[in-house]
Amino acid sequence: MTTIRKRVLSGMQPSGLMHLGNYLGAMENWKALQEQYDCYFFVADWHALSTNYADTSRIREFVREMLTDWLAAGIDPARSTVFIQSHVPEHAILHLLLSMMTPISWLERNPTYKEKQEQIKEKDLGTYGFLGYPVLQAADILLYKPDFVPVGKDQLPHLELTRELARRFNDIYKLRVFPEPKEHLTKFPKVLGTDGRKMSKSYHNTINLSDQEPVVRQKLKTMVTDPARIRRTDPGNPDICPVYEFHKIYSTTDVQEQINKDCRTAAIGCIDCKKQVAEKMVEQLTPVWDARAKLTQDPSQIDAIVEAGSKRASEVAKATLHEVNEAMKI
Repeated sequence: MTTIRKRVLSGMQPSGLMHLGNYLGAMENWKALQEQYDCYFFVADWHALSTNYADTSRIREFVREMLTDWLAAGIDPARSTVFIQSHVPEHAILHLLLSMMTPISWLERNPTYKEKQEQIKEKDLGTYGFLGYPVLQAADILLYKPDFVPVGKDQLPHLELTRELARRFNDIYKLRVFPEPKEHLTKFPKVLGTDGRKMSKSYHNTINLSDQEPVVRQKLKTMVTDPARIRRTDPGNPDICPVYEFHKIYSTTDVQEQINKDCRTAAIGCIDCKKQVAEKMVEQLTPVWDARAKLTQDPSQIDAIVEAGSKRASEVAKATLHEVNEAMKI
């Protein structure tokens, strides 16, 4: 007897090139999930418009680069459905229908609504699209009736809104069309950028999966370290050194302990410390770079994967939307 796998759904915005923060925080988790779940992973290109509607010149490029990175990093289209959000129009239709019954107060209490408006001063985010993007997010999820959605603790409010909308729809139309998806909590590693802040496209401090080896080495070479360590003979403090955070990710426990000890006694300088972590990082990224090169040489592979994935996703989405239309008598 064949056991039906439980379903997982997750997506990512193509708002820029994928970096190590995305790779270590999401991709590694996705790769593990596809071993035991029926996974649906989509590029959320419509979501990218919520903050980048005024400049869409590179969205197609970023979509292509993201898909290349996913496949190179180990997302397997034989085990996971990989597709693009805008290739399945049911996402927009369900978003429209859910928006008709979503209280504005639910959207205004979104913790990231005002936070992003304050952080991204250079863009006009006083739009319906930005206010209502959690409804589109809910539509993305509910279309596929997943059992689990991978999220970090900071994203739980978004998933709870999805569950509230599922309950509201079911209550209004007296049918249990939508099950309530559960969270699959993931522990994201702390990935700092080259300036010591959280790695982010907005800070221009990223190490990208598409960067070539010389670029990666150069970025690590210029990465900030313990600001109190001015001279080579000054002892350092690994606890506040961004480079040491990479050692925690890439180096063995023995190497981490040795670096920790040598840094505090000034037995090793920052240049040598960076070189060691660069070797480990390059070693682990080389298979990804090799896979990227093959995919780039034959883009038709990606087109075929997306076409097949979008077709599978569309079949599920159409079935769900049929249930929605029947419940709403439209």
